[in-house]
Amino acid sequence: MENIQDTKQRQPEECEFMPSDYFARMQNNEIFGNDAPLEVDLGCGDGSFLIAMAKNHPERNFLGVERLLGRAKKVARKAHRAGLTNCKVLRLESKYTIEYLLPKESIDRLHLLCPDPWPKARHHRRRLVQQDFLECLNNVLKPGGEFCFKTDHPEYFEWATDEMNTFKKFSKLEWNDDSFFYPKTDFQIQWESQGKTMHQFRYQKP
Repeated sequence: MENIQDTKQRQPEECEFMPSDYFARMQNNEIFGNDAPLEVDLGCGDGSFLIAMAKNHPERNFLGVERLLGRAKKVARKAHRAGLTNCKVLRLESKYTIEYLLPKESIDRLHLLCPDPWPKARHHRRRLVQQDFLECLNNVLKPGGEFCFKTDHPEYFEWATDEMNTFKKFSKLEWNDDSFFYPKTDFQIQWESQGKTMHQFRYQKP
């Protein structure tokens, strides 16, 4: 975990969250210090989605998870400049975060938007949505918690749908454009401007 060692040797940005122990599961309310509903954006990228959600829902907490240091710092600065007290960024790998760090049954909604599709067949094992990931997700979602997934890659969408059907522990929900406030990422806006389609699904833990 080289990135963890690097993180422990530097000072955090405002709105950047650093756990006291990267090798132990956190306690409830450790991130924000309150019991407001928690949403997690795995691989938050430039933070456009994360910050828009935090602005629109001040009654909820939003944690962005981003592996790349430069991106994480940039998003944390954006959240700080916007004066958001309900938005923080964690610099860490997505699967490690939900498998070992986040408290069990602590997340109300988890967003996975346009993850790396790893299109070559020999790289499919690197795709995030697989049975072990879904088991970890099931552990950290609250009962009634939701998993929202979007991708621009049709074959990865089919793969992820098959994985959800195999897992069988979540119930599929309708997801229309007017179901609830859901801002588009910069990547989605660019993709749709080219006449291309995003694929999405929404599941709930019973």
